[in-house]
Amino acid sequence: MTNRHESSAEPPPGPGEPADVPLEFTAFCELHRPRYLSYAHVWLTEHSAAAVAVQQAFAEIAVHWRELMGSSNPTAHAWEILRGTVAAHTRQVTPDPDRHPADDDLAILHYVVGLAAPEIADVIGTDAASVAGRLRRTMLREASGW
Repeated sequence: MTNRHESSAEPPPGPGEPADVPLEFTAFCELHRPRYLSYAHVWLTEHSAAAVAVQQAFAEIAVHWRELMGSSNPTAHAWEILRGTVAAHTRQVTPDPDRHPADDDLAILHYVVGLAAPEIADVIGTDAASVAGRLRRTMLREASGW
């Protein structure tokens, strides 16, 4: 008796992801999962908590996949879903009005996660020159205490 495995063109969905997602969504997840996990791990120090937050974000992205693909910048919208999901999993204090959370994210992705400006641009859905300029401004503004 031979043990036969059915082959499929797409890997099975992760927990919480719908089963009927397009191949493009699967590719998107594979591309962004490591960076999303690194970002989430900065805020949620337990690996399992970071993994849960990222998986929930991907589930939310899957629900809105067709809408995101019709938008002018799907990657940026997906990044906002991830940021919101991670924030919902943290117990953040009221933010300082002088701080810019998006700039803090860039600093985390660059200085903690170790991504270069082009990689950050790819993750958040913007251009590398914009990321580099915002990183320089953030570094100058926060040089005394970030």
